[in-house]
Amino acid sequence: MADEKRIFLVTQKQEEQEEPDLKDLYPVGVIAEVKQVIKLQNNIVRVLAEGKERARLSAFAETEPFLVAEAVRPDDEADKGLTEEDRLAMFRSIQEAYGKYQTVNSRAGKDFFRQIHGLTELEKLIDQVANQLPVHYREKQKILEAVPLTERYEVLLELLLREIEISEIKNELQSKVKQRIDRNQKEYILREQMKVIREELGEDNTDSDAEAYLAALAELKAGREIKDKIKKEIRRFQKISPNSTESTVARGYIETVLELPWDKVSDDNDDIKNAERILNEDHYGLDKVKERILEFLAVRGLTEKGDSPIICLVGPPGTGKTSIARSVARALEKKYVRICLGGVRDEAEIRGHRKTYVGAMPGRIVSGLKSAGVRNPLMLLDEVDKMSSDYKGDTASALLEVLDSEQNSRFRDHYVEMPVDLSDVFFIATANSAQKIPKPLLDRMEVIEISSYTENEKAHIAREHLLGKQTARNGLKPKQFSVSDSAIEKIIRGYTREAGVRGLERKLGELARKAAREIYGGEKKKVKITGQNLQKYLGREKYAIDQKNDRDEIGIVRGLAWTSVGGDTLEVEVNIMPGKGEYRLTGQLGDVMKESAQAGISFIRSVSGEYGISRKFFQEHDIHIHIPEGAVPKDGPSAGITMVTAVLSAITRIPVRADVAMTGEITLRGRVLPIGGLKEKLIAAKSAGIRLVCVPRKNEKDVEEIAEEIKKGIQIVFVENVKQVLEKAFVRRL
Repeated sequence: MADEKRIFLVTQKQEEQEEPDLKDLYPVGVIAEVKQVIKLQNNIVRVLAEGKERARLSAFAETEPFLVAEAVRPDDEADKGLTEEDRLAMFRSIQEAYGKYQTVNSRAGKDFFRQIHGLTELEKLIDQVANQLPVHYREKQKILEAVPLTERYEVLLELLLREIEISEIKNELQSKVKQRIDRNQKEYILREQMKVIREELGEDNTDSDAEAYLAALAELKAGREIKDKIKKEIRRFQKISPNSTESTVARGYIETVLELPWDKVSDDNDDIKNAERILNEDHYGLDKVKERILEFLAVRGLTEKGDSPIICLVGPPGTGKTSIARSVARALEKKYVRICLGGVRDEAEIRGHRKTYVGAMPGRIVSGLKSAGVRNPLMLLDEVDKMSSDYKGDTASALLEVLDSEQNSRFRDHYVEMPVDLSDVFFIATANSAQKIPKPLLDRMEVIEISSYTENEKAHIAREHLLGKQTARNGLKPKQFSVSDSAIEKIIRGYTREAGVRGLERKLGELARKAAREIYGGEKKKVKITGQNLQKYLGREKYAIDQKNDRDEIGIVRGLAWTSVGGDTLEVEVNIMPGKGEYRLTGQLGDVMKESAQAGISFIRSVSGEYGISRKFFQEHDIHIHIPEGAVPKDGPSAGITMVTAVLSAITRIPVRADVAMTGEITLRGRVLPIGGLKEKLIAAKSAGIRLVCVPRKNEKDVEEIAEEIKKGIQIVFVENVKQVLEKAFVRRL
């Protein structure tokens, strides 16, 4: 301060370094003049210096007791080549750029902007603007080191333009944030006002419900399209007055769609051995059904996602169609949903009602998914053949989309109004008769026939499943109640007549109840039912199996029939009487059987010469065909050869073998056509003591699939025409 008051100021490259060396300093600094030195408390000195000119640091002349620097003034020869026009152009560029910077940056002072307008020298303008820019000191060092005026101008202008761009981006972001905050603030204020108004009106539940729905929506597993639609409905619900009917409709709709399992699935058990074990545990027999389920598991195991099949189990009542669906669900560890379609005649039961209707609700399919809680349950469509149609629509047609694997991935329920994915649902349908299922619907299903049980199968089922079930259901222990094998056989033959085991289970339940009464009353400690004491508990036998005739007779032939409760045998009796060539049919026969009889008589008349029947015979005699049990309606296409054989036996007076039964339809030319229900018919024939059964040749493949247990003891003869039937049935040749 006593000398020239000059000091050389230079910046450190790393400001935290305590003892910097020459290499730790920037090469260009400022020669400044110390204007003032002020001593403050705690030995702090404040120095005020004014920069005069830039200089380059070349070396340290002394280091003790303080640093003395050798600084070299830069050569400004490069600036002498600039014209006045160049200087003016650069001057105006910086002025304009700083003016724009000042407009986008609120921190740039207007006083300084007016101050630089009073400057005339380019060098001072550059220095003043550079000093005002809020940039890092490293950026300002670049300006300091740019000795030529042109280079200094370029560095400063680049910095200015970059700062302008940064300020514009910052302003734009701040504007967006401010708009959002203003909007949120506005919504908050309005919402609070609405809340107060609703509280005054006693309508303060809507918002809380809507918030609960939005919270549930956030946790819902569903696609974006579904979520957007539900969110729209919730927002609409918020605007509706809670006292209006529309609010109730909207509330019910939102709660329903939020409960649907849009993308929620359960993990299935693909262990084929486990599935086979469970199916065998729960059901005796039913090999085709079990095989098909195991095939499905194998395919899904190989492909990782096999198409869910649509299986239709067709068979008589009580054969285990519904229970096997439950067992399949247990084997696959799927959720089980049963939908009973018996008597359903309104299409809306399947597709749902429009939500605008009073009391609207989703259809049974979507309701089933909702109750299952996952989108891949096993869904049992029970009694598909019992559906009907009326003026409200065709129920079967509504099921077409549900059961079509090509369409059901976007099934539309009228109530939900959004596509519901049914492609992962394992559908199993049940029916008593495939003939009553509409053809387009049947075409979409894989039919598996469940035929009647044999007596042996019924006995196995009773011992392994039904007896234990009824014992537990009636509060008994296995040691307290037992039924012998002979008693079970007697119940099957004398107390039930059915294809399935439902009646057998009821009889076992009846025995268990009677035993429970005796044990509870203290009369006995345990009850054992045998063949000898069965009549004491169940009374006299209700059914007697029609046995074959004791001797060969003329005009009497035993036919085989299929009924809803299994197979049965029926006799066809024919009497020939003098008359005028008329024939009568009695026994409450259906149209099909009447036409079979007419066709048979026409065939006999056409070949009467071969059997020695005179032409006048049919003009002078009446033919009466009767099937006993006249109170029971009978119809079907399988009695044709039976009636022809009976009529021809009555005409030719040749007896028919008593141990022969037959089934098959006939044509006018005497050909034998195939029939159905062959397993049940053979079971009935075996029960009646029949030894020989005539079966149409075209049913040979069906016979091969029947268990040997049923065919044992019966000779099955395949016939193609009436002559072959007569050769086996008549006791002697014509």
